[in-house]
This record gives sequence, C-alpha cells and structure tokens, in this order.
Amino acid sequence: MPLNRRFRIVLILATMVVAVVLGWSQTARAVTPAIVEVRAESQANGLYAFSVTVFHHDEGWTHYADSWDVLTLDGQVLATRTLFHPHVDENPFTRSLSNVQVPIGAREVLIRAHCSTDGYGETFRVELPPR
Repeated sequence: MPLNRRFRIVLILATMVVAVVLGWSQTARAVTPAIVEVRAESQANGLYAFSVTVFHHDEGWTHYADSWDVLTLDGQVLATRTLFHPHVDENPFTRSLSNVQVPIGAREVLIRAHCSTDGYGETFRVELPPR
C-alpha cells in the first residue's frame, strides 16, 4: 500500500476516533438530574413534607439542577422546590419542601428534577404514608 494512502487511512481513522470521543463527552454532559431518594412525611395539618435527594453534574450558574416538582400520577404539578444555586461540590444533595397539598385519596406521587440546560429527568414514584 502506498505511503500516501496509508497516511489518509490513518488520518480518517484518527478523525473518526476524535468524533466518537467528542460525541461521548457531549452525551455525558447532557445528563438530566436524577432523583436518588425521596422521603415523604404526613404533617399534622394534613399536608405532606418531602425530602428529595438529587444527583446532577452541576457545572456552575449556567448549568445546574434548578428545581424539583411534586406531581400527581397524571402529571399535575402540586408543588415546586426551587434550587437557588448550583451544587458543584455537593453531590448528591438533599433539599426539603413542606406543606404540599396532595389530593385526598392519592396514595402515590411523582417527583422529577429539572436542569437549567437539559430539562427534566426521569420521574420517581413515591408511596405516600397515610394522613
């Protein structure tokens, strides 16, 4: 095989490897926040309190997990916990929200987290304790 042809083949293969690596790094960065754990408690006033543990690769003020929601099983947002700053050096992190009004008869809710750049992550189903 002529040297010029070998050089072109090596160059094409190297370009393909770089493209794959860059594609993987972009995909890895586009990961939405994940709910790791949820603790739901019934409050004396008939409302609920939630402690939610979130994992996300926060990068700073332009890319971070900025909220999480409590939803009914059909997707109605009951409450939102705003996360006011990035958690670059604290992962996973837990934040709470109390006095959440859940419809009477609901036995479960969904929790989802939101990223300022990549949107919503997967929902996490939570069984509610009795009121």
